[in-house]
Amino acid sequence: MIEISVVAPLYNEARSVAALYSRLKKVLDGLGRSYEIVFVDDGSRDDTYKIAHSLAMKDPLLKLVKLRSNFGQTAGIAAGIDHASGKIIIPMDGDLQHAPEDIPNFIIKIDEGYDIVSGWRKKRVDGLILRRVPSMIANRLMRILSGIDLHDFGTTFKAYRREVIAPVRLYGQFHRFIPVLCRGVMKVKICEIPIQNIVRPTGESNYGISRSFTVFFDLIRLKFLLSFYSRPLQLFGSIGASLFGVGSAVMIYILIQRLWFGTTLATIGSSVFLLGVSCILAGLQFFCFGLLAELMVKLYHDGHKVRPYVLESIVGNCSDPILKWS
Repeated sequence: MIEISVVAPLYNEARSVAALYSRLKKVLDGLGRSYEIVFVDDGSRDDTYKIAHSLAMKDPLLKLVKLRSNFGQTAGIAAGIDHASGKIIIPMDGDLQHAPEDIPNFIIKIDEGYDIVSGWRKKRVDGLILRRVPSMIANRLMRILSGIDLHDFGTTFKAYRREVIAPVRLYGQFHRFIPVLCRGVMKVKICEIPIQNIVRPTGESNYGISRSFTVFFDLIRLKFLLSFYSRPLQLFGSIGASLFGVGSAVMIYILIQRLWFGTTLATIGSSVFLLGVSCILAGLQFFCFGLLAELMVKLYHDGHKVRPYVLESIVGNCSDPILKWS
């Protein structure tokens, strides 16, 4: 089996793909280990695929996966991991903001026995207001919610043992939280190493300030999935029982006032009665939502697996097994 697979999703990176390939080859050749490079063209509209295709035709160690459209960074990484064959899988950005020269440091830590080695952009060169401040807030929240002491969840530059990342299913924008998803599936040893944070040498970033806002919604989704993914009735049922209890207490109060003290509904107020009825109905609805969510979880586990991308073609060695989601 190949020892190292480097996965790089590409989207409109025509001006950097050749330089990325050249630097990766130089670094990986120097390691003295078997390796492959997996480029994923995520529906680029420039000459990215054309240039990468010409490189793949000349180098059997370069595998090129082409997606039919732009499915996003998470889907690009998922496609690359699915078609990677190495014992160690290293995703990274394709815009040269990640330095291939840092790869040996990841391998050293993997050899020390760690399952996941996460990159840490210790000295960031991004804008303070639009990038660093939102990232700092998101990383702090992520440390609190996940219990994993990492400084930088956002970077894709990480190294994983194949058996650790294979069971993890990626979709949405969860590529930032792969270590958290891995920890949710099994016990893993995680460490962090400083990496270079380089100003993008060519082109413009495909990600703006809007991505920082979506992180907060992703944090909520991730917390729900980690805590209640396999038992949603525990969440919805608890909320439903609480609302039902409040509504029942209100109705009992109205009943006692009417039977024991002769207080009419007009005196108590119709709003109190409506509050009790609304809480009871809402509680029942939340409980029903929980039952439906439990059914959906069962159908998901019993049903077939669906990937978050559509494959168009593969250039390179296609005989290697694709990682299967568990």
